[in-house]
Amino acid sequence: MVARTAGEPPSSRPRRSRRSRIKRQPQIRSLAGLTAGALLVASCIAAKSDKGATPRDHRGDRGGTTTAAPGRSGALTTLPPLPPFDGWVNPASSGRPWSTKVDGLLTFRGNATRTYYGKGPVPKAPKVAWSYPGASGGMCGQSSVGGASKTWCGSGWTGQPSVWNAEDGKTWVAFGAYDKAIHMLDGATGDDLREPRLTGDIIKGSVTVDPDGFPLIYSGSRDNLFHIYATDRGQQLDELWTLAADAVSPTKWNDDWDGSALVLDDYLFEGGENSQFHIVKLNRAYDAAGKVTVDPELVFHAPGWDDELLSSIGDQEVSIENSVAISGNTVYFANSGGLVQGWDISGLDKGTAPERVFRFWTGDDTDATIVIDELGMLYVASEYERGLERSRTNGQLMKLDPTKPDDPLVWKVDDHDERPGGIWATPALYEGMVYVATNGGRLLGVDQMSGKVVWSKQLPGPTWQSAVVVDDVLIQGDCDGVLHGYDVSEPDVEPPELWTVTLGGCIESTPAVWDGRIYVGTRSGRFFAIA
Repeated sequence: MVARTAGEPPSSRPRRSRRSRIKRQPQIRSLAGLTAGALLVASCIAAKSDKGATPRDHRGDRGGTTTAAPGRSGALTTLPPLPPFDGWVNPASSGRPWSTKVDGLLTFRGNATRTYYGKGPVPKAPKVAWSYPGASGGMCGQSSVGGASKTWCGSGWTGQPSVWNAEDGKTWVAFGAYDKAIHMLDGATGDDLREPRLTGDIIKGSVTVDPDGFPLIYSGSRDNLFHIYATDRGQQLDELWTLAADAVSPTKWNDDWDGSALVLDDYLFEGGENSQFHIVKLNRAYDAAGKVTVDPELVFHAPGWDDELLSSIGDQEVSIENSVAISGNTVYFANSGGLVQGWDISGLDKGTAPERVFRFWTGDDTDATIVIDELGMLYVASEYERGLERSRTNGQLMKLDPTKPDDPLVWKVDDHDERPGGIWATPALYEGMVYVATNGGRLLGVDQMSGKVVWSKQLPGPTWQSAVVVDDVLIQGDCDGVLHGYDVSEPDVEPPELWTVTLGGCIESTPAVWDGRIYVGTRSGRFFAIA
């Protein structure tokens, strides 16, 4: 994902080169030709599975029938029970909070199926409560694009903050920004709770907070490294471990880390712009002094491309820029070549290497994160940059049924009138609807079952922010710096606008809703709490 630099108009945003004329390709359904194969790393996974043991009940699935969710007081309250499920992520947990141990919105789109957007109430007459940093200045940094150094300000795609209620009684807010730092703030005041932790380059993705209560923050950066930081060392974040983009082979495209990691049962799942999918055994524990430790081991990695894809797209741009999603025993991700993959991880903690079980080619760059409903259906949003016939056939918003791998396309919505076109934002699922904004500024309400576009609204684009829906309020920012709230309590009608808040700076980052506040950054260089 290439973000716009400070002060430049949307049309001048740097883009990857594309081949202008590529012959039509047939639909690809085969699982053959996986480049270089999947690789087991270091030693047998089974030998690592008993280190850093962590209870599995944060998923509320393996053998269990109940799950817990955060209550507004900060206590964990019981939700209606889930049906029994023996596996990694109960499909029925779609739309629910991720953790039974940490009261918060802890990763991009909130849970393993990327379908949880926060906790209400949503403010009815919102105003800016505070902005960061301070009364002046902004979060800006220098980073190169195409060999030229440019100034980047604020936070961009995807940039969703994590928000949680901590044991000290405070609401903590954590996010990465274009000043190259991870920030941890007091949600009530905007004050720093930890000193900003600089990485080696700008941060484009969303940080992940450990869902099992370990004082750990996980974040990628444009500095070639994926980082794990401890938050229990006083005012400074202590870097415990990094994974370099060139630690695996083969790689393609570049070395950024945009995806927001998932942590399940002491395993970390992450895709990189090195075009590889990684699984890390974290081995989390505490030392004799009570400080958190990790002893990570890369136990699996696999290329996000195959030879068939490279032949079809005619280039090498196959980075994984979205955040992996998991439902049942399958982890899903897509890449910049448009290849959607599903990998079976059912035997991972028993020493069995993951195996690819699903493959679908959208036809173009798929940076938006795959979201998964309670039936295991996939909702996939793609861009329209290469101009291939495959992309025009499949559309830019797709519903896929992975139980039908030979013909998974259930429905599609087109957005290829302009090039570049399509969708950078991750879709939101809510009460039988799919909400998503296009690059050109169209905000769509789509029937989840039929794929019918029920309504659309035009906003100033490009609209890369992923729609957020909490308590029947749809929240969407535009590139004029205006945050909109819409009433979607009646999904079959075009929603009336409830309110707007003008923040300034293109809103590319995804907001977090938590306990009566909305937290979001913009390209103006600032981060806002709205109440």
